[in-house]
Amino acid sequence: MTPPTIGNTTPGRDLKRRFLWLGLAMSLGMVALAIQLYRLQLIRHEEYAAKSVANFVKEVRLRADRGVIKDARGTILVDSRPSFDAFVTPAFCTDCFEQVIPRLGELLQWDPEQRKKIEDLVRSSRRNAPFQPVPVRVDLTRDEYDRLNARRDILDGVEVVPVPHRNYRADTVLSHVLGYMNEITQEELERLNGDGAKYALGDYIGRRGLERYFESKLRGRDGVRKEVVNARGQTIEELNDKLGENAVIPPTAGSNVVLSIDMRLQEEAERAFPGVTGAVVAIDVNTGFIKALVSRPGFDPNLLTGRVTPSQMATLARDPLHPMINRVAAEHYSPGSTFKVVTQLAAFKSGAFRPETVVHCSGGYRLGARVWRCHKDSGHGPLDGRGAMKASCDAWFYKVADTIGLDPIAEMGKSLGLGRPTGIGVVAEVPGIMPSSAYHDKASPGGYTKGMALNSAIGQGDDNVTPLQLALVYAAVANGGKLYKPQMVQRLENLDGQVMEEFKPEVVSQTDINPAHLKAIVEGLEAVAQEPGGTAYRAKLKSGLPADFLVAAKTGTAQVARIGAVRLKTHQMSYFERDHAWFAGFAPANKPELAVVVLNEHGGHGGVDAAPTALAVMKKYFELKAQDATSPPPRANQPYTPSLPPAPSLDEASLTRAVPPPKVNLPGEPIQPPSETGDDSATAD
Repeated sequence: MTPPTIGNTTPGRDLKRRFLWLGLAMSLGMVALAIQLYRLQLIRHEEYAAKSVANFVKEVRLRADRGVIKDARGTILVDSRPSFDAFVTPAFCTDCFEQVIPRLGELLQWDPEQRKKIEDLVRSSRRNAPFQPVPVRVDLTRDEYDRLNARRDILDGVEVVPVPHRNYRADTVLSHVLGYMNEITQEELERLNGDGAKYALGDYIGRRGLERYFESKLRGRDGVRKEVVNARGQTIEELNDKLGENAVIPPTAGSNVVLSIDMRLQEEAERAFPGVTGAVVAIDVNTGFIKALVSRPGFDPNLLTGRVTPSQMATLARDPLHPMINRVAAEHYSPGSTFKVVTQLAAFKSGAFRPETVVHCSGGYRLGARVWRCHKDSGHGPLDGRGAMKASCDAWFYKVADTIGLDPIAEMGKSLGLGRPTGIGVVAEVPGIMPSSAYHDKASPGGYTKGMALNSAIGQGDDNVTPLQLALVYAAVANGGKLYKPQMVQRLENLDGQVMEEFKPEVVSQTDINPAHLKAIVEGLEAVAQEPGGTAYRAKLKSGLPADFLVAAKTGTAQVARIGAVRLKTHQMSYFERDHAWFAGFAPANKPELAVVVLNEHGGHGGVDAAPTALAVMKKYFELKAQDATSPPPRANQPYTPSLPPAPSLDEASLTRAVPPPKVNLPGEPIQPPSETGDDSATAD
């Protein structure tokens, strides 16, 4: 036997080495196979299981019809219009980022930023929910729709789906009440679906107003249709019949919302209101249901619900008139002389004053070393409570504040709902401010002083109310002290018009008012509109209302900036320095039905720039009531057609007119109440 030579191998050793390498390769292959099996069967089990099923049966979402919003007579204010959205289903999108999305970008004319946003969205969905369609374009134009349909053969995983989009027929009218819709956020999606809702990526959800408040009622419940599809997500029509009778679960339409607002009265309020900014509220004094509501300026809900651009949003944000603010409830103002009803109620309740109590007005009221001026420099002479209300004499109310202090006035205001939200719910609101001595001790430098009570007594100082709160105050005076919860929805109906839920009047509280005191105050309010010298008398004469139709009212002109020694006329001031014009009242005074409040923001004078609007609304309301009593009801579900002229716009020159800078009152400082007539003469408000 020949000994082995160094450097040579025997056949046995060579074979052993080969087996060793082969075993190692097989082991590595088995490990790789195990890893792949683990990844496929455990880590991505749900994805591939779903994909295997999806290759056979696909569930198509059937969107429920969103409920419509109608006025009190059934006229449709908000419905849905047909439109188309484009979706990408990641699981069916082969060569998605190399071919499909670039082609979509060309067809839909995306810029690089839009394309990257869509790619990121699809990648995220491919990881988390690959079979859930991702919206890539909402509300396609006709040209976009045609381009996508023409190239669908090369757009795997892309679907064009009919999706109803909200249609607001009243344009900017009632926009703060109706609200708008936009796309649900990821956080909302997770939270709401966790609570049992069934929203999907790209769904729209109610924002603001009725759309938000009644979202769950308006939305309805989506249905499902099962379809046989291939691996590219394309429907195999000839196999759909084999799915059986449970292949379709029909959707359930949302409820319709019926308002208490009558668009005929709403249109009259819009036409009659001359203000660039401000509010009008008409409310049933015996139920609390709102009959008309104007907040100007408004916004276009169709714009915000559609494809709003960053530049359009920036324009809204920069608008100095702030059209997104609901001035009826979400902004508060000094009420001016309209607040004197509260002060007089507090005066009579204190026992220190009676309706026949006389105060002499010499043009002002001295408290210590300071004089609080009345709006009539020459003075009103001796006046009782009725005369003081009629002439809006500030001196009479200064005397009340000096005698009883601020807290009884604040207590009366709070009992009538001031200083707290009304509870309307449908729209956002601020609580306003009903200052007391304790409030000033915390909020005012140096704490409470008697001068603050004098300011508050005439609706200035820190007094702040919303137009809605003031309407409820006058409604309570009209109905004997009942403070109602304001409401603007009468009922919810199903698709067939059957009542699903009806809303009844709700009394929040009963204010303790002596009937004799109430009678005296109403007589003073009647004198304001019915008698010569009353601050709304001229407006009543010109309104076209019959002489024997009794209106109880109070006008007000709320000072915005401190007035110096020389009174400037309205046209001499820049817009934001002008006084707010107020009217608050109810009719008929002898059997009240309707309370109306008008705020003409920076409008001038209550008797000239607010009273005519309120009286026109009252006149229209009772004309419609008589008409409806003899006419057959209209056919319901008729779409609303706007017929209003454009709202007044702001004179740009008034924003930049050179005027002395305003001097704002400090708490406790004497103020000069503004003149409250259109020509700065004779009577106030």
